[in-house]
Amino acid sequence: MSRLEEFDKLSDTEDFFDFFDLEYDERLVYVKRFHIMKKYGEMLEKAKHAKFESDEKLLDYYKFALISIYKNFENGYSPSAAEIWDTFDKPSACSTCSTSTTCNDIEEVSNGVHACTSQSNLSFN
Repeated sequence: MSRLEEFDKLSDTEDFFDFFDLEYDERLVYVKRFHIMKKYGEMLEKAKHAKFESDEKLLDYYKFALISIYKNFENGYSPSAAEIWDTFDKPSACSTCSTSTTCNDIEEVSNGVHACTSQSNLSFN
């Protein structure tokens, strides 16, 4: 299995730090996990649109992005209420697009609240 394939199987925040052999404050990661991974996911999404010479260069980008985001939080970055509420304004209720911001099934379901409607057994009443 290639290193990039190993990376693609990671899911827990700590796994990403361990994969790159990075030191981190467990308490900070515990408290800011959601925000760190949200920002990291945004950086990974940007990488999909860039061209890298090799898998190693792509993994270097992934590592740098994680370091950069972590250092921002370590230095006191705190997301604004607008950033947090924007995340909750467009929740995704299906497992296939739970991290996708480009889900085609997100619709307004009630009074400006958006949700993924791709699963027929979900009720928004």
